[in-house]
Amino acid sequence: MTTSRADCAALIRLVELADLVVPLALRTAAELNVADHLSDATRSIAELAALTRTDARALHALLRCLASKGVFVEPETGRFALTPLAELLTSRHPLSLRDAFPLMAADLLAWARLDLSLHTGRPAFPAVHGQPFWDYMRDHPQASDRMDRALESANRLIVRMFSRLYEWDRIVVLVDVGGGNGSFLAGLLAHYPGMHGVVFDQPHVVAAAARVLEAAGVRARCEVAVGSFFDHVPPGGDAYLLKTILHDWDDRDALRILHAVRAAMAPDGRLLLIEALIPPGNRYDVGKLLDLNSFVLAGGQDRSEQQFDDLLGAAGFRLDRVLRTTNALALMEARPRTGVERSARDR
Repeated sequence: MTTSRADCAALIRLVELADLVVPLALRTAAELNVADHLSDATRSIAELAALTRTDARALHALLRCLASKGVFVEPETGRFALTPLAELLTSRHPLSLRDAFPLMAADLLAWARLDLSLHTGRPAFPAVHGQPFWDYMRDHPQASDRMDRALESANRLIVRMFSRLYEWDRIVVLVDVGGGNGSFLAGLLAHYPGMHGVVFDQPHVVAAAARVLEAAGVRARCEVAVGSFFDHVPPGGDAYLLKTILHDWDDRDALRILHAVRAAMAPDGRLLLIEALIPPGNRYDVGKLLDLNSFVLAGGQDRSEQQFDDLLGAAGFRLDRVLRTTNALALMEARPRTGVERSARDR
């Protein structure tokens, strides 16, 4: 059997796809703030090692690896500088992703037992750590704080993505259900001075919300509320937001959340979902990656538009419209259904 050029190209591509080194090296460089140390000038590996408190030989290997992929550049041996990709890892960049790629040992250990998820149909994380993902975050403040910083970084992009896509100025009071430390809501309130907000989450999560809201200059227009969205959500909003919440839960728990929101809403209220929508076919879509990650860690799932329509219908909502972005995320607007209404797809 002869080996063709196509075979060789496929082999090289498969090796690239199986790589663990670059993703972990990138996350480690972000954790070490290497890009910030290069933001004003090129530096020698000795300087960078001193600034990051790392071994020079090991750091050189890491940065040389990343430079081969266009993250950093080594203009002369032993000296490194930023590239456009590395610029995004600096704190000064308006779309900074410095904190977006956490290196979480607990997550990696769960992923190392992906086989458990495949054989059992259950998330690997609880089997590895002895408790569900969100309970682990509650009991490990450092991990929870690191995840919050990653979400803050992502929220800067998501606010820019959706702040002009939807008519937020029509909302008087927006309740952000499962809103974490309030970073997304704070961004929206900064864009829309006529809007008020409520950020609602568990006590250990919203503990930092006051700081985030103060920093954004919107604390006076935002209430911080504590509780579990499985039990209840605050009443009084004319719109309720679930941003990348339902993908963390299977259909049973997602329905519990939606029922709690439905119970708090006025008949003319609006439900807004921001989620990835899984497309059909074989084309690459980051939502397909998020789906597997949600399942391995928390037992959740990302869904197609049809699946969301079915889920919302089962919870007493009517999916009115879907606003898509060039990214995987979309905004879905739904309203409470009356007893005589049927889903648009039922008609």
